[in-house]
Amino acid sequence: MKIFCSRANPTTGSVEWLEEDEHYDYHQEIARSSYADMLHDKDRVFKPMADAAVKIVEKNGFSDKIKVINKHSTEVTIGPEGDMPCRANILVTELFDTELIGEGALPSYEHAHRHLVEENCEAVPHRATVYAQLVESRRMWSWNKLFPIHVQTSLGEQVIVPPMDLESCPGAPSVCDIQLNQVSPADFTVLSDVLPMFSIDFSKQVSSSAACHSRRFEPLTSGRAQVVLSWWDIEMDPEGKIKCTMAPFWAHSDPEEMQWRDHWMQCVYFLPQEEPVMQGSALYLVAHHDDYCVWYSLQRTSPEKNERVRQMRPVCDCQAHLLWNRPRFGEINDQDRTDRYVQALRTVLKPDSVCLCVSDGSLLSVLAHHLGVEQVFTVESSAASHKLLRKIFKANHLEDKINIIEKRPELLTNEDLQGRKVSLLLGEPFFTTSLLPWHNLYFWYVRTAVDQHLGPGAMVMPQAASLHAVVVEFRDLWRIRSPCGDCEGFDVHIMDDMIKRALDFRESREAEPHPLWEYPCRSLSEPWQILTFDFRQPVPLQPLCAEGTVELRRPGQSHAAVLWMEYHLIPECTLSTGLLEPADPEGGCCWNPHCKQAVYFFSPAPDPRALLGGPRTVSYAVEFHPDTGDIVMEFRHADTPD
Repeated sequence: MKIFCSRANPTTGSVEWLEEDEHYDYHQEIARSSYADMLHDKDRVFKPMADAAVKIVEKNGFSDKIKVINKHSTEVTIGPEGDMPCRANILVTELFDTELIGEGALPSYEHAHRHLVEENCEAVPHRATVYAQLVESRRMWSWNKLFPIHVQTSLGEQVIVPPMDLESCPGAPSVCDIQLNQVSPADFTVLSDVLPMFSIDFSKQVSSSAACHSRRFEPLTSGRAQVVLSWWDIEMDPEGKIKCTMAPFWAHSDPEEMQWRDHWMQCVYFLPQEEPVMQGSALYLVAHHDDYCVWYSLQRTSPEKNERVRQMRPVCDCQAHLLWNRPRFGEINDQDRTDRYVQALRTVLKPDSVCLCVSDGSLLSVLAHHLGVEQVFTVESSAASHKLLRKIFKANHLEDKINIIEKRPELLTNEDLQGRKVSLLLGEPFFTTSLLPWHNLYFWYVRTAVDQHLGPGAMVMPQAASLHAVVVEFRDLWRIRSPCGDCEGFDVHIMDDMIKRALDFRESREAEPHPLWEYPCRSLSEPWQILTFDFRQPVPLQPLCAEGTVELRRPGQSHAAVLWMEYHLIPECTLSTGLLEPADPEGGCCWNPHCKQAVYFFSPAPDPRALLGGPRTVSYAVEFHPDTGDIVMEFRHADTPD
């Protein structure tokens, strides 16, 4: 049976209805999950999906000992006619996320102790402890606050300042979870020791009520408290002899034996405001939590004496944290990136230019104004971005200098532009609906839609874009696609086969976005350009195609092809969303930290002979379909059969 699914096309901006298999959503969930990564985690206690679990239990000969109940635990019944004949005396769970409690562990444990297990039962894991460390970090702070942006003009330096409510806003309520081991120690200054903030004994009654826990400490050095780094560990047994820790390398008892994980990482929390701290002057770090979230505050007096400690979960009230995610904040705060736009704009702007800016929540219109453009229009299709930019313009006394048009750019009229013809169409391009690098080709479709509003000889910036790729060997990320086979003596080939079948579905074979600065890899090939897109011309009617082979010049396991876009603002100035510089002699890659790159994993797994070196090639075929905006691709080892 087939079903119709609606899909918002991020490239063309249209809503499409597609015919899909009735199990489409199910297969997408399986294909995009990290179940394999979890099973490769040797320290982990896990609960496979119920439908696969039944088959795995049967195949391993435990059908008479293990009963799989396909229910949420809060729906399980006890009694002669219930799911369980009596309360259990051992509670085995895995309810944790990177934040520990973000998947509802507290209410689930609370219910289990009240309704499903005996008093004084044993629990596996037995105990969890949350740790925190206070740091100063301009890099991480730039993911949460808008910094002043400096613009060099012919009249001297202009500064774009953030509105006061952006300065005072506590930020987004969600945790920022990252691979903290990939943040350079040079990017932060440690202000405190590692502090155990609170523990939860899972063998006793657990409460999901809001609470706070404080730790007194003396700063190790003076600085500005901005960020709390946090992680947790779990003790499997009551004596704490078997432990699983998420600690980053500098806080790990044995860094050489660290287990890589992508399902559990580390947390970055932002204090509501940065605060100066003095070495040796005692403070209190307070961890707050409700039933699902954790957040932190810094107090100068004992929490027992401070009624303000029990504060509510931070919520954004400035709009910026609703519109810009953490990487986008970092991108806007990147002064080097801003300087390159300024450099390119100087070459194309004239005093009588009429500029139309098309990007979501972009400050390019402010740059154009400061560089002397006569009239600037910016299109913001969402109410949130419209409201945010009005605040920024007002804070910089530009509310009557830049015209904001709140509508989709395809719907622009001559009246919206006050009867003027556009001499410069400007974009970063950046759109909040974009998931993969080429989704920002929406700018090309906008350029085509507004063609009637462009004056004779109008300039478009960027002038063009190009799609690039490189073949890589991942240090760890390959594990999320690697079959498990056997896990602690259990044959789980059934789950491997289920994931493989899911990956055979159309969309599951496509590239997937990953921020590769968090996932080290080596390039095995030289990067190459696949397709170019000329923004000076409307979107063509015919597809753009490229195919060929690329030689792998370094030995190693070729796990995937990585793809990204490069935007050619002008011939002399290009911005890359992927590789920022040539690979080092060993193939080490430096990726744009503000963008996600597209990863196309090879299937089947690479031939082990690849480790032996010798001439190897990867073939590719890539096609851009202008009618749908889709880029269809296939990469394979040249000797892989069809």
